[in-house]
Amino acid sequence: MDKLRVGLIFGGRSVEHEVSIASATSIHRALDPTRYEVTLVAIDHDGRWHRGAPKLPPEASLRGDLVSLAPMPGPRALIPAERGIAAVTPLDVVLPIVHGRGGEDGSLQGLLELAGIPYVGSGVLGSALQMDKEVAKRLLESAGLPVTPWTLVRHAELRADPAGAAARALREIAPPLFVKPANQGSSVGITRVRERAALLPALEEAARYDTKLLVEAAVDAREIEVALLGNERLEASVPGEIRTRHEFYDYEAKYVDEDTELLVPAELDEEQVREVQRLAIRAGEVLECEGLGRVDFLMDRASGAFFVNEVNSLPGFTESSMFPRLWEASGLPYPALLDRLIELALERHRTRAKLETLYRPTT
Repeated sequence: MDKLRVGLIFGGRSVEHEVSIASATSIHRALDPTRYEVTLVAIDHDGRWHRGAPKLPPEASLRGDLVSLAPMPGPRALIPAERGIAAVTPLDVVLPIVHGRGGEDGSLQGLLELAGIPYVGSGVLGSALQMDKEVAKRLLESAGLPVTPWTLVRHAELRADPAGAAARALREIAPPLFVKPANQGSSVGITRVRERAALLPALEEAARYDTKLLVEAAVDAREIEVALLGNERLEASVPGEIRTRHEFYDYEAKYVDEDTELLVPAELDEEQVREVQRLAIRAGEVLECEGLGRVDFLMDRASGAFFVNEVNSLPGFTESSMFPRLWEASGLPYPALLDRLIELALERHRTRAKLETLYRPTT
């Protein structure tokens, strides 16, 4: 049986470049070499694509030959970008492990759609919806799902009248509150604001990363996460819990502080588990989640109520990350999880390929 030709794309131009490399390194180690022929594709900080050598670690791929992917169906292959480079590299399916803007916001997914290549994860719409936290909140709320109160400050409003923008936000959301870029991951650009005077600096910090700034009410909460798998029918993992000494689960807590605890499964009773899994699946459905996703919740310590914090179309993917750990605890080990994700990508592609692209009256 021929091996499946898998393109593992990682890196990118976002601030999550290094996180993406770490995820790709774990995936590369876990993919079964008897089943898959893996091609490493590293996107550098300038957005250029490099094809890596098969036996070198993913990080070394950033020094590889420049390649491109034609935005049209046909070759389904990486094309050399320079003369004198080896022939094209055919691909059967792609694992787009590019965190952040340019990777999980629908843009890379759009290129793969145009190229006609099956890929793991949500499609263009689902990726874009899950990336934009403000649009996601509007859709979740309209579907009757619980979210914390919020307001939006746009870059133009902040630039035109900084003090006025901060005052307007404070009239709608009182401290304590959080300020975050609407389109960002790994908790980059997020500030917890306790005093009114601290809001404007927090908005200016978030504006370094996005033109849409979310101001959210803070909740004294436990942080609960649920992983999702599936296409048209989503399945939920056992819930997990994050415990950190930091004020919130920021970049340092995620990737630096060794005292951060990931508790799998979370200490919840059966009714709470059923409820958070139900909410996770519904949130995934509302935001067009396909393939995989991770739903992050805030569980109010006083009332026990769950609030959907965000849905991640491309969660961290190292072996110690919450997403694979949740599925490990649910009976799906890391290598088998990757197999399942690739199967889901191929399944969705087959289903969509059957859709007609020419109008023919059914008379």
